[in-house]
Amino acid sequence: MRSHIKLGRIGGIEIGLHYSWFIIAILIALSLAAHFHQVQPGWSETVVWAASIITSALFFVTLLLHELAHSLVAKSRGLRVRAITLFALGGVSQIETEASDAKTEFWIAIVGPLTSFAIGLVLLGLAWLMGWRAGQAEAIGPVGAVLLWLGYINIALGAFNMIPGFPLDGGRVLRAIVWWVVKKADRATRIAAQVGQVVAFLFILYGLYRFFVGANFGGLWLAFIGWFLLDAARSSYMQVGLMAGLRGQRVGDIMESDCTRVEGYLSLRDFVEKYVLHSATRCFVVMQNDRVAGIVTATDARRVSRENWDQTSVQSIMRPLSTLRTVSPDMPAMKALELMGRENLNQLAVVVDGQLKGIFSRSQVLRFMQIHAGLGQDSHDMAA
Repeated sequence: MRSHIKLGRIGGIEIGLHYSWFIIAILIALSLAAHFHQVQPGWSETVVWAASIITSALFFVTLLLHELAHSLVAKSRGLRVRAITLFALGGVSQIETEASDAKTEFWIAIVGPLTSFAIGLVLLGLAWLMGWRAGQAEAIGPVGAVLLWLGYINIALGAFNMIPGFPLDGGRVLRAIVWWVVKKADRATRIAAQVGQVVAFLFILYGLYRFFVGANFGGLWLAFIGWFLLDAARSSYMQVGLMAGLRGQRVGDIMESDCTRVEGYLSLRDFVEKYVLHSATRCFVVMQNDRVAGIVTATDARRVSRENWDQTSVQSIMRPLSTLRTVSPDMPAMKALELMGRENLNQLAVVVDGQLKGIFSRSQVLRFMQIHAGLGQDSHDMAA
């Protein structure tokens, strides 16, 4: 998930916000305002809204600490972490490389919930020092009320994340344990994802039940969380099979090598009408004086207004070969994908001895994975 607003870096990890974060932040502030109105009837409107907004902001700070715990442990284990993005359903650490063993996976997964539990207990302890006692929430001031709510919600967050529903932290802990037992990461992921689908389905059923017995929005919220978990678990299950097909493959096995050659002096209109619309390839090599000068795609053409196609040449929008990130055809496909993710690239030029041999692109990888998945399904059907 990409962040839309960059907040800075912590320990070399980029911190950002997704637009959806603002939606949930507003909803949390509104919910807290209603909560504080109910439990603290003596507070003024200004105090209620100030406490609600501050608590909402601090809640996302604790979420960030939860994700930072995952990321810092991952970095300490030699994994690359690019960014942390806060979004509507919490936060996500963009860890670019997979754990190499079950022990690493276990500690990366469990440290997040442990951090939330620790934060929750510390905050409840501070609230207790400020006069809070069980059943007497109305007796403390605004600062104590903020600490109390944050303490409870962090403990709840830690408990929720320990539910064994992959890809929640608890599901990843389960995956690590199964991985340690069966010694196979792919099989462990499949088992954890299947358990995650069962857990998600139970969430949906319970949420719908709560809705029909009068819980209204609360029931629908549970069902929505279940739907989200179900979709994530299914995607994880499918990804395991697809990524397994990439293991052992090299860039040269997947790259598009039959790139169509076009002259750099062509106008964009001629390029689109004569080549793009009549070719199955998505790779076009731009030639200048019988030499490869760069590459161009239909996406590059779409960035130019149609009114300017006649006055714009292909060579003016191409990506020069000298500026492209290059790889060798012997590079493992998984490593090339990691490189593209790390540097936010859509394609890599495959070069041997200074000669362009092909283009390794996300679309080509997707096409390969779709074919692999289809052949795998056909083989399964024939075996059945």
